[in-house]
Amino acid sequence: MNKYTVLLGSSLVAIAAMAFMANSISGKQAERESINTSPVVKAEGFESKNEEWARYFPRQYDSWKQTRQNDKIDDMLQKNPQLVILWAGYGFSKDYNAPRGHFYALQSNINTLRTGGPTGPATGPMPTACWTCKSPDVPRVMEEEGENEYFTGKWARIGDQIVNPIGCADCHDSKTANLKISRPYLLRALEASGTNLDEITHQDMRSLVCAQCHVEYYFKDTKYKDAEGKEQLAKVVTLPWAEGLNGEAMETYYNGYGFSDWTHSISKTPMLKAQHPGYELYKTGIHAQRGVSCADCHMPYKQEGAVKFSDHHITSPLDNIATTCLTCHRESEEEFRSVVKRKYDRKEQLLKIALDNTAKAHLEAGKAWEAGATEAEMAEVLEFIRSGQWLLDYSIASHGSFYHAPEETLRLLSVANEKAQQARLKLVTILGKHNVFDYVAPDFSTKEKAQEIAGVNLPQLVDEKLEFKKTLLEEWNQTAVQEGRLNLESRKGMSDKSSYAK
Repeated sequence: MNKYTVLLGSSLVAIAAMAFMANSISGKQAERESINTSPVVKAEGFESKNEEWARYFPRQYDSWKQTRQNDKIDDMLQKNPQLVILWAGYGFSKDYNAPRGHFYALQSNINTLRTGGPTGPATGPMPTACWTCKSPDVPRVMEEEGENEYFTGKWARIGDQIVNPIGCADCHDSKTANLKISRPYLLRALEASGTNLDEITHQDMRSLVCAQCHVEYYFKDTKYKDAEGKEQLAKVVTLPWAEGLNGEAMETYYNGYGFSDWTHSISKTPMLKAQHPGYELYKTGIHAQRGVSCADCHMPYKQEGAVKFSDHHITSPLDNIATTCLTCHRESEEEFRSVVKRKYDRKEQLLKIALDNTAKAHLEAGKAWEAGATEAEMAEVLEFIRSGQWLLDYSIASHGSFYHAPEETLRLLSVANEKAQQARLKLVTILGKHNVFDYVAPDFSTKEKAQEIAGVNLPQLVDEKLEFKKTLLEEWNQTAVQEGRLNLESRKGMSDKSSYAK
């Protein structure tokens, strides 16, 4: 082989390599351009079927589907049976689990005993509003029916409409794919809290789309006239932000409004139930003060080839510390985990004390009423119980509070415990006045014992739910499939776990 043949061969190899590199670079550039060009998923309205977004955002969709791995049922009533006593007479005493992955948001809402076992569109214990945070079908129905119309009637009224779990259109505009607030009540709350909507930044939006659901809210009775001019009553999701975003400010709002979620069946206290004020507690913590958004920690960026995208497998940052926490914190992973565990253990210790004292306050108040206590004697006791339990519930209802704002969480629990103790001290005097000197609260150390005290008929509730799932729920799914709102293939891999039928 002469030197010219070798030179020619080498040149051809080099040309081929350069062509391959050019093609690769061109392909990556085309991929970048494709990703950075916002496709029109749906020109008008909301595309609530998540799988339709997968055609344009396959990586985000595939990572979102991984939330189906987070399917464990963590029964909080089993873990903290005091909660059953705290919520006696209210739906949460029946069933309450820690949240699972977004893939299961709708299923958890359907499975919980709190939504009951309706037999038709006008039956069941809960209003339509209980769907509001569970599905991108919600803003679609709001747009089609009207917001007040959506919030009217029973939960079972639109069961065949709300069929896709939390997903793309909850947070993104179907036409532009930009981040979008799809629930109008959040915009109203922001304005009520003094926020200038024109000054909201993209970084703000990376938290506000989460705040559509991870917030404290109540159902505000709202009268309106329908298209036929008939008087209707809507129960509209409303955020109590007009007095501020901390626990005491919201308590002031509720007290000024004269609002209570229910009257406790044992202590007769007009109660408040915190929902999941994750955003509000986050706003009091160091991450918010440093400009860190929810997405920074819960949706870290991933790199695949030339493409960088947000991981939609939304879960605890502790599941992937290297790409979340340690991008800012400089400890080793082992050191970081030990810090978090220490904070969590402190919270759990104080929580147990506050839960015990609050539960006993309810039971001792019930005994006082039984012994003949008057409303005048009990007025201050009930104020302590209402306020203390509100702050206790507010501090833990978002589950990640100890991480979002550990100091604020511990402060709230401390104040809550103090108020429970104040109620109990006053009850000692009231019980003694009515000749009760040796009362000991009954044993509520297990979920089963606590539910018996609270009067929860669990077997009946389970039977009603299982019958609903065999009948009405099947009808909903069939109708949704027939009318093109649901693709059953999108539920592939979904387990059907619950606290009562694991």
